[in-house]
Amino acid sequence: LKLATSSTADKMSAFGEQAQKVIPSEFRMISGCHDAQTSADVSNVGAFQLPNPCGKAGGACTAALLKVLYEMNERRETWSWVDVLRKMRTNLDGMGYEQVPQLTSSRMISVTDSMEIVPATQQGVRRAVLIGINYVGQSGELSGCHNDVFNVKDYLVNVLGFENRHITLLLDDGLNTSPTRENITYAYRDLVNRSAPGDVAFCHYSGHGGFVDDTSGDEEDGRDETLIPVDFQSAGQITDDELLKDLVHPMKAGVLTTCLMDCCHSGTVMDLPYRFTADGDNIQMRENPSSNMGEYGDLIATFAGAYALTGLLGAGGGMGGMGGGSPNNTGEEEEADCCTCIMDLVNSFL
Repeated sequence: LKLATSSTADKMSAFGEQAQKVIPSEFRMISGCHDAQTSADVSNVGAFQLPNPCGKAGGACTAALLKVLYEMNERRETWSWVDVLRKMRTNLDGMGYEQVPQLTSSRMISVTDSMEIVPATQQGVRRAVLIGINYVGQSGELSGCHNDVFNVKDYLVNVLGFENRHITLLLDDGLNTSPTRENITYAYRDLVNRSAPGDVAFCHYSGHGGFVDDTSGDEEDGRDETLIPVDFQSAGQITDDELLKDLVHPMKAGVLTTCLMDCCHSGTVMDLPYRFTADGDNIQMRENPSSNMGEYGDLIATFAGAYALTGLLGAGGGMGGMGGGSPNNTGEEEEADCCTCIMDLVNSFL
């Protein structure tokens, strides 16, 4: 037993070492739900008591997180990751939403540590890429994703000191850069190219999320989670593997990136190697052995088998489907309705 425990500890250490080799930078991502869940819309974000919200409709996850962040700032307190996620879930439960917020990261972090988007150790430039897609004129059109982006931008600028010149907006509003597949990919690559050690990056996505069949064999459920660009009918979806390739893997060491993905099926949409779910008394992150580590994939799969044998891994965890975006903001509150109304549309183009 002692030998087995030692061997497992060595493998866990090796898992972390390999994760750091593949992902040099520190990423933390908050998502509004499990991979299998749909994310709810809110017909009136004022119910979350946000300060001067931009419009009434919005995403439940975005509104719930902003409520917590503003409350934390107002009290001049610093709360832990687990506190923030649990308060988010309390806010969502109070509004009748069942989705469960999740935290994934590129490092095994203590969820009892302070949740900070801009810690004192990061003194460089603060950059952001904020994407909101209402799918104007398309079936499954949303109504609050633009509002989400402006609400997040207000918080970043007014509370965290981000400068407008370092914030990239992609909105299908005819005024800002259109959130096409090409433009979203370029924005993430540009963020990587511009960021330097000591900088902070914040990425927010509010729109439809979905899934396609996994062709690389790295997903436990056989599906790659996706973001749905405004031109998905002609250009296709953006898979979690592509997010890894364009944003996560190439980001420089020393850059701290926080992401908020407010869309359906978003629990592991960035395929980060560690995850925590605010669904009980658990206060530890777990390894995500299905995380796509590229050339280290076989090694990760080996670790997964070893963990399962020693009982260290808890249970948990056709063509594509498309889930309603964070805000499945059609001005409705039934989260399943938006997903259902657009499934046929997406599948018809796949």
